[in-house]
Amino acid sequence: MQKITPNLWFDGNAEKAVKFYSSVFSIEGGDAKVLNTSYYPKSEEEGLADFQINMAGKVLTVDFEIMGFRFVAINAGPEFTPNPSISFFITLDSEEEIDALWGKLVDGGKELMALGKYPFSDYYGWVQDKYNVSWQLILNNPEGDQRPKVMPSLLFTQDKNGKAEEAITFYTSVFKKAPSTSSGQVKPGQLVRRTEDDSAAKAGTLAFGDFMIENVWIAAMDGGQGHEFKFNEGVSLLVSCKDQEEIDYYWEKLTADGGEESVCGWLKDKYGLSWQIAPQNMEDLMEKPNAFKILMKQKKIVISEYAQ
Repeated sequence: MQKITPNLWFDGNAEKAVKFYSSVFSIEGGDAKVLNTSYYPKSEEEGLADFQINMAGKVLTVDFEIMGFRFVAINAGPEFTPNPSISFFITLDSEEEIDALWGKLVDGGKELMALGKYPFSDYYGWVQDKYNVSWQLILNNPEGDQRPKVMPSLLFTQDKNGKAEEAITFYTSVFKKAPSTSSGQVKPGQLVRRTEDDSAAKAGTLAFGDFMIENVWIAAMDGGQGHEFKFNEGVSLLVSCKDQEEIDYYWEKLTADGGEESVCGWLKDKYGLSWQIAPQNMEDLMEKPNAFKILMKQKKIVISEYAQ
């Protein structure tokens, strides 16, 4: 089971977005498929909150895979929108594959960095699709360090610019010291620092870095202070925990030193990155009586409260 899963926030069109991705990523060497769909309660008696009345009985989440990597699409309202502060590297083996995927993603979206040759890649481009999700398409370099076909990427901007390398150290430390119930690998990867000031950020900041936590590779970069966007709830990272001990541990560590508690298992860490800390059997818990009412009252999820 993938322990860390990106969650994408959609404004009432999650099903439509997932169908789009299923079509877009049906290219040679890759695939996309729906794994599971959950629904909002049909009434307040079943636990529907008063502000969710317009969502009664509709799709709540859609779990899906792209090239073997799991995502969750959240079907909600206009409160949050994904932005390029969190994007997804897609590594492909040919320029032809990149061109085909690019053409589908840019349709109705917008180009952030044009397709072409760059100092770091023979063929690369950055695009934001029509649902505001951002993708970095890059040609595989067989001579370089090999990474998965899909890899989340964190761009540290505004007041968090210059914090990418520090954040890598923080995240690897938190996940390495997790309770014994955690069994995934944790390790640092590349660190490429800028040797001189450029249009994005100052010398010494991280041009590119990556790290593995719980067998999931994540990239991190300093993006400078000129961007209008920063981390928000439009893209969050779900940590599926085996038990209450793990929930307590991650909640304490990720809210420390300036992090913020939210509701329903959501929090922001000190860098502004949004996480969801939830038990891996959350679907089963939500089948219990009054589960939605209990969830809406919780900040940190307490499993035992669902047994009452």
